[in-house]
Amino acid sequence: MANRPLSAFSELSSVAQAAYAQLLESALAVEHSRTVADLPGSFVTKSVKGREYWYYQYTEPSGRLRQLYVGPDNDAVKQLVNRKADKPVTDALLPMARSALALGCAGLLPRHYQVIRRLADYGFFHAGGTLIGTHAFLAYGNMLGVGWGGSARTQDIDFAHPGKSVSLLLAPDFDVHIHEAIESLGMGLLPVASLTSAQGASYLNPREPDFRLDFLTVRHRNGDAPYEHPKLHITLQPLKFMEFSLENIQQAALISTAGVVLANVPHPARFALHKLIVYGEREGAFAAKANKDLAQAASLLAAMKQHRAWEVEEAWADLASRGKGWLDRARHGLNALERFAPEIEASAWLEKRKTSRK
Repeated sequence: MANRPLSAFSELSSVAQAAYAQLLESALAVEHSRTVADLPGSFVTKSVKGREYWYYQYTEPSGRLRQLYVGPDNDAVKQLVNRKADKPVTDALLPMARSALALGCAGLLPRHYQVIRRLADYGFFHAGGTLIGTHAFLAYGNMLGVGWGGSARTQDIDFAHPGKSVSLLLAPDFDVHIHEAIESLGMGLLPVASLTSAQGASYLNPREPDFRLDFLTVRHRNGDAPYEHPKLHITLQPLKFMEFSLENIQQAALISTAGVVLANVPHPARFALHKLIVYGEREGAFAAKANKDLAQAASLLAAMKQHRAWEVEEAWADLASRGKGWLDRARHGLNALERFAPEIEASAWLEKRKTSRK
């Protein structure tokens, strides 16, 4: 396996880094301040026993008409109604997004943005969903203030959800129709049946088999059997060691010429180390995928060694505490990384921390 120069990343300009930081801060502020008035629709009143009550009527992307109760006819509700005349707060983010892209921040392909935006609108990320895979890797470049170059592209979009593990963190009546959200995109994406489920954990368009959506979860007692989540209305495919990536989740602003969407992503250190853990699991028939995992881990670890080394060290300490099976697999990935990108000196860096604690 050929070595690479250190290690496939370049520093973004200070102006580009500041643009992303401002965009993320603004997107978070907008997300926290959004109300029903920011949904496409209109306010209507209903008279009940001589009193007026306000409702907000809107059409979901799927075409379903819905009404939300807002409140009685009082001054506070009238202020919300009057706000509808203002421009949507999300409009202010578009010029900021285009400016960040022009300065060198990484952006999404338009239809990939459309998919992630639709799932966000349906509440997937609020319900504990996480964006993983290469799109998370692209987001880390902006988060860390670096660029990965033009090779970090894919037609897959990968998502994960903790499955049963997140239920205690959410309202008991949460209900997110992910299958409906995907259908509403009109992209011809169909669920791929598995051996054990009529509706599998992947979606693809038969005319574009390279463009697919995959939904993963942590492995439970059922092993590799797909898990049909009753509240997400989607099938999730278990993946070994996935739980390591789904702890200490971060928020990232994903940028497109069409706008900005906030998404949950794994912590970049855990993402990189998870790639090393599963490296050995993907050898043989999945060698191409394993090499891609190794390349992303190398780039991330090289960048984080310069900027946020302690975060990788803390994640490695957690990994090492999980037992021999975890550590053996991670060391196998480290050995491969040493051959792939020896300039990182990853084994000496991470194992030295373990030795120093003895």
